[in-house]
Amino acid sequence: MLPDGTIPGSLADLLAVFRLCFTAPTFTTFSALVVGSIAQTRRRTVCGMLLGVGLERLWHHARAHRFFATARWCADAVGLALLDLIVDRLLPKGSAITVVVDDTLFKRSGKKVFGVAWHHDGAAKGPKPIGFGNCWVVAGIVVDLPLLSRPVCLPVLARLWRPRHTGKIAFAREMVQAIASRHPDRIVHAVGDAAYVGDHLRGLDKQITWTSRLKVTSVLHQLAPARTGKSGRPRTKGARLGTPTDLAATATWRTTKVRRYARTDTVDITDTVCLWYGSFHSQTVRVVLVRDNKPRTGDRDERGYALPLVTTDLTSTAEDLVARYAARWCIEVAFSDARQILGVGQARNRTCIAVHRTVPFGLICLSLVTLCYAAAGHAPADVAERRERSRWYTTKTEPSFEDMTIKLRRVIIAARFRPQAPHQASPEQTHAVLLAWAAAET
Repeated sequence: MLPDGTIPGSLADLLAVFRLCFTAPTFTTFSALVVGSIAQTRRRTVCGMLLGVGLERLWHHARAHRFFATARWCADAVGLALLDLIVDRLLPKGSAITVVVDDTLFKRSGKKVFGVAWHHDGAAKGPKPIGFGNCWVVAGIVVDLPLLSRPVCLPVLARLWRPRHTGKIAFAREMVQAIASRHPDRIVHAVGDAAYVGDHLRGLDKQITWTSRLKVTSVLHQLAPARTGKSGRPRTKGARLGTPTDLAATATWRTTKVRRYARTDTVDITDTVCLWYGSFHSQTVRVVLVRDNKPRTGDRDERGYALPLVTTDLTSTAEDLVARYAARWCIEVAFSDARQILGVGQARNRTCIAVHRTVPFGLICLSLVTLCYAAAGHAPADVAERRERSRWYTTKTEPSFEDMTIKLRRVIIAARFRPQAPHQASPEQTHAVLLAWAAAET
């Protein structure tokens, strides 16, 4: 194990949950690289993680590279252990698990990087929204923290998507089913945008519900009529309802309030139980249309609605479904924080196994920062101190992910240089033990 003081106690308690996912030497490397990834403020390459934890003179850099390229561990096993930690510490007992799925592009360069290709990149600058790199389908758990008015997304599982291989929806379903199998006593609500709905979702377990944005060209039908008793094949769908635009033209709207994007909005909602035969075949679904008085583009005004949703959840209220879909945005925030603050995707791994492990490892570090701050790091004075130091944040009332990371980095630095208690070894003795331990490892 790493010597005392290398890892703060609050973070060490969280890392202990992952002990069974690794061998003893690999767990030591994992713990060190997690600390290095969080503490490093420059480029988070593999060697940068080693610099961040302060072991660059004690470990050969090949040890860090071997952790990603050849060591025996599974990213899914680590992600599911993180899921257990989130469910145990941040979700109420017996409550449903909300899983949001989406994909993102981590740009790479070079011909020998595994799995790279040209992908759509919504954040790209210029007339062509494309980028070259690795595309990842990510599943994250949506949690509500008492210290925040907005939900946060904690990524747990990720899949590398490659063109002409397994589809994104299939990956999303696979990860959601893995989460549901891990906690069979809880309902799992999966949420995705319009790209994550289709015939691949047929036959989902009753434990799983799926909510997504409905495509504007979708054709809806009434439920199948009852059997007539006559000979011949019974009808599998009822009368044609048409597209969401046709549905909005004849729908009965009601005015209500929904909680979304950290505010309460007054909207008009209509709710219809029907069939979307093209995607879910004969499975009963609900279509929820939402409109409000906010400015819209011309084509949306002509459609008669602003947001169309389709869901297999037949019991939740329409207001809860709208709020659940709005919470999907928190995964976009998580992607931005992962790139800009933790530097996920900056590691220059190229081999197949290393590429499959590095980005999921970085996303797990992102979740651990939020977990650590929620468990032991939050103090109401943090926001006031940040507002005092940064006078331009006049309306800041809640900590951001950057604030959480800064707080944990300070704790990591303090753990290295804290005064030694009488029962602890001196820095010189610790350094001598480290040298002997590193020599034995090599």
